[in-house]
Amino acid sequence: MALASGGRECPYDGDMEARVAVLEQIAKDTRELLGRIDSRMDRMDTRFDRMDTRMDRFEDRQISDFGWLLIMGIGTIAFLFATMAHGFHWF
Repeated sequence: MALASGGRECPYDGDMEARVAVLEQIAKDTRELLGRIDSRMDRMDTRFDRMDTRMDRFEDRQISDFGWLLIMGIGTIAFLFATMAHGFHWF
């Protein structure tokens, strides 16, 4: 057996090459997996950017619709008061 630092015998020296080969394969597989994950995350970012754009347009339209609803409500109330005032001969 080979000697480890300090003059002691290394108990795993016979299996060390096989273990290093397994660890190197794990590292290679992990690098490939991280590359695929990175590309998927980039695609998700693109989708989220498109979704943000759609949500902004939706919010703008919603604000516009609320404005129309508010104007129509105020107009309706004004019309009702004018009709009541005319009917009761207030002016």
